[in-house]
Amino acid sequence: MPELPDIVVYVENLESRIQGRTLDRIRLLNPFVLRTAIPPISSAEGRKVLRLRRLGKRIAIGLEGDLFLVLHLMVAGRLRWFESKAKLPGRITLAAFDFAIGTLVFTEAGTKRRASIHLVQGEAAVNAYHAGGMEVLESEQAEFTQRLKAENHTLKRALTDPHIFSGIGNAYSDEILHHARLSPIALTGTLRDEEVSRLFHAVRAVLNEWTDRLRKEASGGFPEKVTAFREGMAVHGRYGQPCPVCGSPVQRIVYADNETNYCARCQTGGRILADRALSRLLKKSWPRSIDEIE
Repeated sequence: MPELPDIVVYVENLESRIQGRTLDRIRLLNPFVLRTAIPPISSAEGRKVLRLRRLGKRIAIGLEGDLFLVLHLMVAGRLRWFESKAKLPGRITLAAFDFAIGTLVFTEAGTKRRASIHLVQGEAAVNAYHAGGMEVLESEQAEFTQRLKAENHTLKRALTDPHIFSGIGNAYSDEILHHARLSPIALTGTLRDEEVSRLFHAVRAVLNEWTDRLRKEASGGFPEKVTAFREGMAVHGRYGQPCPVCGSPVQRIVYADNETNYCARCQTGGRILADRALSRLLKKSWPRSIDEIE
């Protein structure tokens, strides 16, 4: 799922292309992507784009008449930019937004169709799509600490909960926790002040670093390779590969459709965390420490 750095770069690129321009036509190639009926989607046509903003992991396109198109990419949704009258991708295209200078195309790989478009009117309506999580890059450490410790959760859950922190998902939470040298299953209520400080600075460092890297990767063009698995990440998506800090093989916890990647030596004192499925299957054969693997 595209997270804060990806969404920020999307918004910046859209601002340079469509802000101040008129949305001539909306083509819904998959009608199920539209999740609202009032106002009708046709009412957005012929209106000028006044502003763009990020709402957590959503993108809001503000139009004349106090209308907002709210796009949620979910896991497999992506945005692409095409020249006018260019042929659009086949079955993966959900919708196309036509402007005089080109077309913004909303695609989604796979068959689950989780991505969505909402058209709403008014600030209150668009703000309802923000889960209320704190914008860490705009907060002070004291605010961060208060939000982090308001409830007792694992660090992985706290970082990825959109009601607690805005824009952080599975990929960057792994990178943040590795940078902070903290276990993904450590409880927020047990963290020492020094650990909270490390986490706060890690969140800012990782999100800022990757936003800058993605800007440079786009190099003035529209972002094309938006993925959760990127070359240069320390642990996310690198199961079994060496940790860039200590060289130990990166470990993982698998659950549902997601997994948490971490370095046992850097983050958990060498302890291998139990996998909900595999550790139960292996039982006594499940390794307890990284030393049993290396």
